[in-house]
Formats: sequence, structure tokens, C-alpha cells
Amino acid sequence: MSVFAPSQPSDIASGTAAFIYGLRVAATSVFALVITVTYLGFGALAHDYGLSVGWAMLSTVLLWAGPAQVILLTAYGAGTAMIETAVAVGLSSVRLLPMVVSLLPVIREDKTRLWKLLVTVHFWAVAVWVEATRLAPGVPREHRVSFCNGLGMGLVAAGTIATGVGYYVQSALPVLFGAAAMFVTPLSFLISTARNARILLERSALLLGLLIGGVLAYNQVEYDLLWTGIVGGTIAYLLHRFMRRREVV
Repeated sequence: MSVFAPSQPSDIASGTAAFIYGLRVAATSVFALVITVTYLGFGALAHDYGLSVGWAMLSTVLLWAGPAQVILLTAYGAGTAMIETAVAVGLSSVRLLPMVVSLLPVIREDKTRLWKLLVTVHFWAVAVWVEATRLAPGVPREHRVSFCNGLGMGLVAAGTIATGVGYYVQSALPVLFGAAAMFVTPLSFLISTARNARILLERSALLLGLLIGGVLAYNQVEYDLLWTGIVGGTIAYLLHRFMRRREVV
């Protein structure tokens, strides 16, 4: 998914080399462009809601999840109670938990300290997960945390800078640019997921998610994203188990 994919060093002999390699991947990844456009839009939205540029940029560093930041922004602007806002932001970010669970066994060692894992998983938004899943297995295991840190920090830096730029150029952007730009991230994730889906479980989960999610959203069912994941994921898993049993028989 890199525009000009940097050649992987033949021998990453240190954590510093792995970290620099992660920065290089971040700088050349197509997701750097996606994130830049997305956070230009978020910065413009923050300006429209009358929030400070410092608040907007800090939210990118601390939350690092576009949908969650938009929920926080719109809830704050609507005067929603703090506890309700916190619950909504938390539910929107639950989608990232399966990514963390699937990638942790790839990068961790038995001796890896907990605090190091807590630092690196903060960066695991969609873009980082896709690139790390693709490239981390080629990095020596003892340096994979450093690689993910470099990759994550590079993309967070791109998003934070874009947030500030979007905030200040808001007056020069079309009115609907902010909302439209925020759609770039889920669209890119959908395309990359469809492109990388190889087995029946992945393809069926993707198709079911699109179908069930669309039906629930059209009927304005509450917590549609949560129910889509539970129902679609369960059906895809059962279908996968059924096909595996048929192959064995």
C-alpha cells in the first residue's frame, strides 16, 4: 500500500534502524495521503465548531481515530453530557480492538514489557494496522515494536500537521469539504480490506458487514456498527467452520 515502497533493509540490526524504517514506510504509504486529506477536513470542522487549533491538534495526538474525533466534536458542539460523549467515543473505538488482538502476537516477544506494548498499540489505527500486518513479519521480531512505533509516529505526525493546516485554511475550503474528507479513511480501509481478503472468512465477513450495516443504518437501528460486527462476524465464522468441516469430510 506504499506509493513508493522503500526497500526493506537486508539486515535491521537495531531498534533505531527498525524505527527509521517505520518512518520511511509512513512517509511513502498511500495512507499518508489519505490521513492528510482526512485531517484537513477534521481541522476545518473543528474551526467551524469554534474550537481552538490546539484542542484540535491535541485530540489527533491523544485519540488518533477520525470517527471518534468527529463524535467528540459534534457531541461537544451539541452540548451532550460528558458521560454520554465518553460512551459514544468508546463504542466507536471498540472496532480497533480486533486489530490490536490480531497484531499483538506478530510483534511481541515473551520478554516484551507491558508499557512498551501500551505505547505502540496507541498508534494502531486502521492505517497502521494494515501496513504493520503487511510489513512487520519481515522485520526481526525483537525490533518489530520499534518498527510499529516509527510507522505510527510518522502517520500521527502527518495527521496532526494536517489538522492544523485544515484549521487555518478552512475559509478557503468548500463548505462540505470537512465532512467529505472524513469519508476518505473508511473508503480507503474498505478498498484495502477487499484487496487483501484471501480466505472465505475474510470475504464473507466483508460482504456481510456491507449488507447488514447498510440495512441497519437505513432502518436507523441504534448501535448499528456494533450489531453489524456481532451478527456479521458470527455468521462469517460459522460459515467458515462449516466449510472447513466439509473439506475434512
